[in-house]
Amino acid sequence: MTGLSSNKNTARDNNKLILERRAKLAQHRQQGQAFPNDFRRQHYADDLQCNYGSFDKTHLASQALPVVVAGRIMRNRGAFIEIEDVSGCIQLYVNRKVLSSQQLADIKSWDLGDIVGATGSLQKSGRGELYVDMVESHLLTKALRPLPDKYHGLTDQELRYRQRYVDLIVNPESRRVFRQRSQIVDAIRRYLQSLEFLEVETPMMQVIPGGATARPFVTHHHALDRDMFLRVAPELYLKRLVVGGFEKVFEINRNFRNEGLSTRHNPEFTMLEFYWAYADYKDLMDLTEDMLRQVVSQVLGSLQLQYQGNHYDLSKSFARWSVFDAILHHNPDVTVAQLSGLQNARSLAAKFGIPLQDHWSLGKVQIEIFEATVEHRLNQPTFITQYPTEVSPLSRRNDHNPLVTDRFELFIAGRELANGFSELNDAEDQARRFHDQVAERDAGDAEAMYFDNDYITALEYGLPPTAGEGIGIDRLVMLLTDSPSIRDVLLFPHMRPAR
Repeated sequence: MTGLSSNKNTARDNNKLILERRAKLAQHRQQGQAFPNDFRRQHYADDLQCNYGSFDKTHLASQALPVVVAGRIMRNRGAFIEIEDVSGCIQLYVNRKVLSSQQLADIKSWDLGDIVGATGSLQKSGRGELYVDMVESHLLTKALRPLPDKYHGLTDQELRYRQRYVDLIVNPESRRVFRQRSQIVDAIRRYLQSLEFLEVETPMMQVIPGGATARPFVTHHHALDRDMFLRVAPELYLKRLVVGGFEKVFEINRNFRNEGLSTRHNPEFTMLEFYWAYADYKDLMDLTEDMLRQVVSQVLGSLQLQYQGNHYDLSKSFARWSVFDAILHHNPDVTVAQLSGLQNARSLAAKFGIPLQDHWSLGKVQIEIFEATVEHRLNQPTFITQYPTEVSPLSRRNDHNPLVTDRFELFIAGRELANGFSELNDAEDQARRFHDQVAERDAGDAEAMYFDNDYITALEYGLPPTAGEGIGIDRLVMLLTDSPSIRDVLLFPHMRPAR
């Protein structure tokens, strides 16, 4: 009951503060424009700190450098008010000898969270801190709601996700994560462009949801009077472009999959997908290693990572295991014979307590065993190759073993980070595999693919030997920012309705 009582008291106090702030806003409305838009900031806090922070107090006073700043009030120390802009913090000095009585009265009505502007000279305090000796002050936006407690910030994790705008105001760590996310995406883009990959855009609304085995979201286009699907992947459109002659293409895209919510899954997420003509999956693995090293080095300045208390080394060559060999390596008691036949593999799965469906083939059972017993153990960067054909409907069969494909997935910290393969460019084989997927759908697999006639038509015009890959941007950002949940790296994650 103590917690409930405390929450009620906090809500009551907040309501009182909101009423007080609304009263102050009403007074400002009576005085004129309460939300002025004619103030123009000329200086940023961090620029001032970098350019003048080392200046001697006396020397800075002699310069009387005029500055014009603006930002949100984060602390009020009486004569000194600290504001924060997008770059950092700077203090404002309330000089009672200079400011008019009206200005002093206005400043007295300022609250934490208000957005203000100030003009004055840049000075340094006896403690060595820069401040603006105000000669003019302006209330630009009155904040009607109080900020969270300045000592504890916004600590309610769910509230941080639901009210990201407040989280960003009071939690510098959140701002760091999203700045780094932007840097990561920018570094990836520049890397691919340096290799002459062309950035393109493909449809988000599609007649057929293709390119991945996933449950789609359904919408309705009224003008066309037909149901459409939010894309689960851009793959089939990007490969159409390779057919058309764009031999290196990429898209940093938003995908939508009608699946569960978890620390690793959000219904909409960001992927990098790129396609490279006259290359194979081994070329992709080499490129991926190089790209990740360059991106991580640029963003973090080191190839040594710390993620959730564990150390990861991206400077060493990434390990490479086939699905089959990885199962044997991480399960020393399992024999080749146990994995080689359908009934034996089903018995092995039962031993591990892995539920199976009656119609699943050997390759599907092997993947279930791999996912249950191996994935979470792949901590250091590891490529897993030779995925069964049954679970790789768009991948090229291996020339020496048609039961597996020239495909890989990259795992780091026990999580899949990338999926790539030599593309299937045999139109007739692709048509057969689409038919197999349709049969899977008819058997109850809601994530199986549809038959895409137009994509088959595109392949019949000729897709050159091509390799393609998808990298989960959100999971990569989680890894590089040491974030435990995908919601920590999405500005506006999807949430269950608040109770």
